[in-house]
Amino acid sequence: MYENAKSVYAAQLAEIEQAGLWKHERTITSAQSAHITTAGKEVINFCANNYLGLSSHPRVMAAAKKALDERGYGLSSVRFICGTQDGHKTLEAAVSKFLGTDDTILYSSCFDANGGLFETILGEEDAVISDALNHASIIDGIRLCKAERHRYEHDNLEDLEAKLEATQG
Repeated sequence: MYENAKSVYAAQLAEIEQAGLWKHERTITSAQSAHITTAGKEVINFCANNYLGLSSHPRVMAAAKKALDERGYGLSSVRFICGTQDGHKTLEAAVSKFLGTDDTILYSSCFDANGGLFETILGEEDAVISDALNHASIIDGIRLCKAERHRYEHDNLEDLEAKLEATQG
């Protein structure tokens, strides 16, 4: 049975590669920054969240080393299970002061932030009109909220206009 399944999967994978749809893994041989080395060449890294190169900024690295020395590695769990670290509260207060807001909450990723954003700010009386090609985190975040949801075809202004008209109340 395994050999039959293996040959079916191998044929499907070969078709994907022949169609030019195969995802080739690139091995990065340098630090993650705005410029990386892969396949022996230095290239601009357009696909990472570290597009500003902050993860290798000397002040960020020094702060990370200090935190490692003082706190060890990792938090062991998310803040809502094990507790909020005082460092979280310090950073949130600094961000609030910088932005002039009453409060700030840190999320561990943009995916998590988008998952919490829409449910928090949108209610049943609201409508969301979203591009069909939005990032998966935006799509999932919208699915979690109670607002009326509409998706329009990417780059289709007529479809967008139709969705806008459908939400007029």
